Amino acid sequence: MKRKMMMVVFIFIVTGVFFSMALAQTPEESMKKTFPNIKYDSIQPSNIKGLYEVIVGGEILYFSPEAESIIAGEIITKDGRYITREKQQELQTKAISAKMKDIPLDKAVTIGKGKHVIIEVTDPDCPFCRKASGFLLKQTDVTRHVFFYPLPMHPQAKDKALYILCAKDKAKAYEEAMTGKLDDMTFKSCNDDVQAQEILKAHNELAEKLEIRGTPFFFVDGKHAIFGADIPQLEQLLKNE
Repeated sequence: MKRKMMMVVFIFIVTGVFFSMALAQTPEESMKKTFPNIKYDSIQPSNIKGLYEVIVGGEILYFSPEAESIIAGEIITKDGRYITREKQQELQTKAISAKMKDIPLDKAVTIGKGKHVIIEVTDPDCPFCRKASGFLLKQTDVTRHVFFYPLPMHPQAKDKALYILCAKDKAKAYEEAMTGKLDDMTFKSCNDDVQAQEILKAHNELAEKLEIRGTPFFFVDGKHAIFGADIPQLEQLLKNE
């Protein structure tokens, strides 16, 4: 009986050791063992205990070592924070910041002389771009460097961009376009302007370099990327000293 008891204790101890060894696996080791074919960039704890954030390229996944499972989707906190979306924007901002070194500001339409510097990629016929522009036109403490990225869904956008780029007063022409004053115009005079064509080409190349797929896009004060007409976020950033 005593021998049997000792054997049971021995088995319990050995089992406990192996169990402890399994628990001692790092998230990296567990991820590699469970999903050996997934090549990830980084892995770190998420906001949820036991769940790890895994970055694969520009994609965010969540790994549970205990469940040996990967979850793809948005994490939303009880106070309405979109954790996954915030992280995605952080990744995109880092990627874009690395590409912002050689921006041809001399080819941009520059508006204002304020302390807050905004790189803006826009489409003259995009309603969301016009909404954001309406907000920014009222701000007195910004310097805007505007680049055009006419979208195929807006057939007049390219002509309007060329009209702005060949105008003597580009800032005024931009304001006219974004407030709808050019909507009924027939554009001819600037379509053959070689210099305007070359500048617009440079604008398009910048948008492609930044991997921008839609408009508007804003890069505020060299560290904040905003995708879309997020007026509250723009307003908050411009309040910062």
